[in-house]
This record gives sequence, C-alpha cells and structure tokens, in this order.
Amino acid sequence: MATKKKKPMISPNTKLFLILLLIPITLTIYIFAYFSWKEFRFPFSDFFAEKSVYQQIQEQFDMEIPIEYIPVYVEAEQKYGVPWTLLAAHHRVETRFSSMKSLVSPVGAEGHMQFMPCTFVGWKHPSCKGLGQGEISEKEKTNPAVIQKYGGYGVDANGDGIADPFDIEDAVHSAAKFLARAGVKDGQFKKAIFQYNHSDKYVEDILYYYNQYNDYGEQLKEIALQTK
Repeated sequence: MATKKKKPMISPNTKLFLILLLIPITLTIYIFAYFSWKEFRFPFSDFFAEKSVYQQIQEQFDMEIPIEYIPVYVEAEQKYGVPWTLLAAHHRVETRFSSMKSLVSPVGAEGHMQFMPCTFVGWKHPSCKGLGQGEISEKEKTNPAVIQKYGGYGVDANGDGIADPFDIEDAVHSAAKFLARAGVKDGQFKKAIFQYNHSDKYVEDILYYYNQYNDYGEQLKEIALQTK
C-alpha cells in the first residue's frame, strides 16, 4: 500500500515570499550595525537625541512645560524684555499651564495668566474699584481701543483685532507688558512679581519655578523653536 505524501507545512510560494521579505530586513540590520560600529550619525539621529534631552529636562519639573507654549513666551520676551522662563513660571503658578477646569478664579481673575478685568482694561474705567472686577462689558473688555483709552495692560498679540485674556498669545504678551512696566525691565523682579499678586508666598513660588526653568532655559528654547 503506497504511503500518502505529506503536504509541506509552507508552500514554495510562501517560502519565496518570506525570503524576499527577509532580504531588506537583513540589509537594514546590517547597515545600522555597520554604521553604529563606525560611530556614524544619521541625519535624523540628532532629532531623537534632542527629544531625549527635552524629556530628561522636563522630568526635573513637577509639571511639564507644554512645548507649544515656549515659542509664545519667547516672542513676548523679545518684545518686552521679560525672560520667557519668568513668564512660564507665572503661567505655571496661575493656571498650571492652562490645565485648570476653569480659567476664571473665585475673585474674578480671568484667562491663562489670570488678569483682573480692571488690570486688563485699565483702572481708569469708571466701574473699576475694590479688587478690580468692575462692570466691564465683554465687548469693551477685548477692545484694544478701549484698553488704550483706560490704560490697561491687555494686548492684541496676534493681530486679530481682539485683546483676549483667554487667548494664549494675548494673555502671555499682556503679562509680559505688565511685568516689564512693574520693574522687570529695571531688574526689579521681586517688586514686579509682588505687583502681579500682592503675596510674599506668591513671589517665593514664582521665583522658585523661574530659577528652576532658567537652569535649562536656553536648551528648552532651542529645542522648542526647532520643532515649531
């Protein structure tokens, strides 16, 4: 009785496909191994190295500075002379980098950098008194002409015709304008920070984060601007 021929587990066509598939994989592994041995740097290796450095730096902080905000801080720094790391420190303390559920405080401070309406629009506004919440309409509150009239710190940073404390660019530039005028341009950091929020603990917290961020400021700025 003739024995039945066993059917091969892998067909010849499948074998051929696997061989063809393995050739480029083997070549790739060989090339990487060869150039690693020669200590060759691929053009894209620097990008991954920088990402790694960025992550290592961010791990030093209790909260990561969102990379997309750094160019905004830097633009404000260039315009108003306020270190971007100081703006980042204010953003961290005020709204935890805008991660809070509400960007309106119990006393009425608004937006990413927590401006009281009267500070944003100007204390010369007829309704401004007390803590500075005022009775300012939304239309007035974001109107650059009204802000100029009443001497406020609100800035239309992105040129859309609106100065909005809930817009990250407008808010950061407004904070930079305030801090510059309050003393930072003259090197009076503590005085300026205290003017932003009349609390010694607040000044201490801001300076803590500012000094921490400043240690890595140039590296973070370079990486953020490259990936913008």
